[in-house]
Amino acid sequence: MKVISAAEAAALIRDGDSVLASGSGGGHAIPEAVLEAIEARYLAEGAPGRLTLIHVVGLGDRVHKGVARFRHPGMLKRSITSALIDSPPLIELAFADAFESYTLPQGVLSQIFRDMAAGRPGLITRTGLHSFVDPRHGGARQSPSAKEDLVELMTIDGEEYLRFKPFPIDVAILRGTTADEDGNVSMEQEAIFGEMLSSAQATRRGGGIVVVQVKRMAKRGTLPAKTVKIPGILVDYVVVDPEQRQTYATDYNPAYAGELRVPLHALKRLPFGPRKIVARRAAMEIVPGAICNLGAGISTGISAVAAEEAILDHIVLTNEQGFIGGAPLTGVDSGASQNYDCIVDQPYQFDFYDGGGLDIAFLSFAEVDPAGNVNVSRFGSKIVGIGGFINISQNARKVVFSGTFTSGGLELDCAGGRLRIAQEGRHRKFVPSIEQICYNAAFAEREGRTALFVTERAVFRAAGGTLELVEIAPGIDIGRDILPHMAFRTRIADDLKTMDERLFRPEPMGLLAEVEAAGRSAPPRRPRRG
Repeated sequence: MKVISAAEAAALIRDGDSVLASGSGGGHAIPEAVLEAIEARYLAEGAPGRLTLIHVVGLGDRVHKGVARFRHPGMLKRSITSALIDSPPLIELAFADAFESYTLPQGVLSQIFRDMAAGRPGLITRTGLHSFVDPRHGGARQSPSAKEDLVELMTIDGEEYLRFKPFPIDVAILRGTTADEDGNVSMEQEAIFGEMLSSAQATRRGGGIVVVQVKRMAKRGTLPAKTVKIPGILVDYVVVDPEQRQTYATDYNPAYAGELRVPLHALKRLPFGPRKIVARRAAMEIVPGAICNLGAGISTGISAVAAEEAILDHIVLTNEQGFIGGAPLTGVDSGASQNYDCIVDQPYQFDFYDGGGLDIAFLSFAEVDPAGNVNVSRFGSKIVGIGGFINISQNARKVVFSGTFTSGGLELDCAGGRLRIAQEGRHRKFVPSIEQICYNAAFAEREGRTALFVTERAVFRAAGGTLELVEIAPGIDIGRDILPHMAFRTRIADDLKTMDERLFRPEPMGLLAEVEAAGRSAPPRRPRRG
């Protein structure tokens, strides 16, 4: 192992290389100093160019940090990721077909490095079947120039599977907190673990170079062996950046690192408004002891609601970055968590999800068609990507999709436990057709899985190939506030119910007593088979 500068690390990359960057979201374990040096070299020398950039999840501050540093003309040949949402300049370039763009499921990318490390022929999984990732429906392509088939359909023992093919990694740029003189790397201050070990193993097996950015160096033999996440035998170079921040927004928060637990009253509360109303109604689907996932977007607010209602100790919230228990964060640091019981490497979290470990998944929706299919990935010129959505929605026993009924300027008035639409949103979300299927309602129903759609004014369920309206908010008129703002006619339940008026009042709802009562009456939890 050799300690080098960020500029020297950038000089290791050749034209046409495949480069893997670690991390998640808004600066979590992202090797920003090295990425910045790569950009600086390209602007000065015009090299390295025509790169294949691989990152498991979106990386960036939604301006110019993270992988947005690869936005310069000629710098990218191909992008393989699950999400582009954190790097808007790359969204524009992908839409303009300036490079080959693929968005694979986050869990697939997280897990495939283990298969590559072991020399297996890729990842074989049912995740992605009957979605836009399926080669029969686009093969995860987001740009016309993306011609290569990265995924193929297989049949094993009469069952359909997808094989996601391995790909080369010439240089992996990873991140930790501390490296010793032998290159062993620990991650004690990081907000997430990601897939650092398997990334390093996959890179080294293919003959690639592993560079790890850290905050500090330690003497040989002084790192506690159990804290080492990347062994020195896999590390070629270390870059030290003493200014390394925990996230883009946070220099260091010991709660993010699991060093302490914060009191529930210290957790940030959601302001009263449409997002809180939706998060509250979604939270009412939680049953005692349920193992849940909170997806990105509006669904992250459920952890804040659970903390405010003091029900966190009665449920298990998780997110795909590897956290089990506690309160996943909302806002700019979402992806991290506080008060968690455990953090595992991301591939193992997706193993649990893919194996059906989730009782309930709380996910956001952007567009829904008459059959209950969901699109969160692409709308016109906006290529968001899929993140962990497919792994989670396809394998959870129940999915609660959350979102406002319309978007773009929606304003609400709440008084006396009743809802009034003060200004309707400009954009419909219930549309006649969707561009990419991210959740296939018919496939889910065949698999015995259920779905609920929660908005601030109405609740729908998907069943029998259609959407059914099952609840409306007090004060809402179906003929005025719902049907005219859907692009298709929905079925209305015979036993249509009124949403709980507590949802529309600013004070806490008092869910603790109800959850405790439900817990006392619930049967003992038993192992599930199949």
